[in-house]
Amino acid sequence: MSTDGVLTRTTFGWTSSQNFTSLCPNGSEWVWEGLGECAQDARDMASVYLGLLSILCFLVSSFPQYYNSWKSGNMDQALSIWFLLLWLGGDSCNLIGSFLADQLPLQQYTAIYYVAADLIMLSMYTYYKLKNKASQGRTHLLMVGVSCFLCFATSLTQLPDVGPHKEIIPSGFRSRSLLSTSSTSSVTPFTTKEIIGFCIGSVSSVLYLCSRGPQIYTNFKRKSTQGVSYFLFALVILGNTTYGLSVLLKNPDLGQGESSYMIHHVPWLIGSLGTLSLDLIISVQFLIYRNARPRVEVNHDETAPLIRS
Repeated sequence: MSTDGVLTRTTFGWTSSQNFTSLCPNGSEWVWEGLGECAQDARDMASVYLGLLSILCFLVSSFPQYYNSWKSGNMDQALSIWFLLLWLGGDSCNLIGSFLADQLPLQQYTAIYYVAADLIMLSMYTYYKLKNKASQGRTHLLMVGVSCFLCFATSLTQLPDVGPHKEIIPSGFRSRSLLSTSSTSSVTPFTTKEIIGFCIGSVSSVLYLCSRGPQIYTNFKRKSTQGVSYFLFALVILGNTTYGLSVLLKNPDLGQGESSYMIHHVPWLIGSLGTLSLDLIISVQFLIYRNARPRVEVNHDETAPLIRS
């Protein structure tokens, strides 16, 4: 909302009684109206385009896995439940932290889709787990735990900002003359709300890094990647790369130096760019096990004939 010409941020962008020209001179109007950002130069526009490409990659990344799971019917064997749960936990923390830490609008929009896609994939995993008559207890317990965590985490987004009062300026909005006179080496102080968001974002990056381990182990144990869609990880790699570059290319806000901007975005950069090396390991596993079939333990029970014909 806007009061007396002071710009404040809403959930999906910026509002003000002042017009677009005065708030974002030489900026892109469609970016301002559609994304709630002020993109004034080529660097800002490159950040926006990479962010949109990142969203597109993550948007379609899950569909190959959905199809592969439907076709093979062994999603519960191919994917590690801990991979999915840690991924969901990381995306949930990313969603909450991005709002509390006042990250870029594109980061927030992407985070919302992350959680929705994870819940769909986890639901499919549970469906195939039950369909294949596997143990139901652990899966149900984990699902309840995740649901409780999401309910608790969502309530944190309602925490008031009790930090020092300051005028809020849209992401990417800056006056070149004012920016040149501001300090580019000092770090902008964190408000209490931003500190909480930063901490949750840090937990998110750790969960992202830990999520790949169970899947790497599952592939190694099975000596196969059958049932896992490589396009899922390929698009995630591309999405994380463009996401990280989008954050890196964005110009700092008014009065904020490059170092301060980087510090405020460290957890999200680690969560995106830091997982690339682990995703590359999974890519190597796809190459190694591309022609292998999953190992199946032979069950020697009473149904086996005693005399071979």
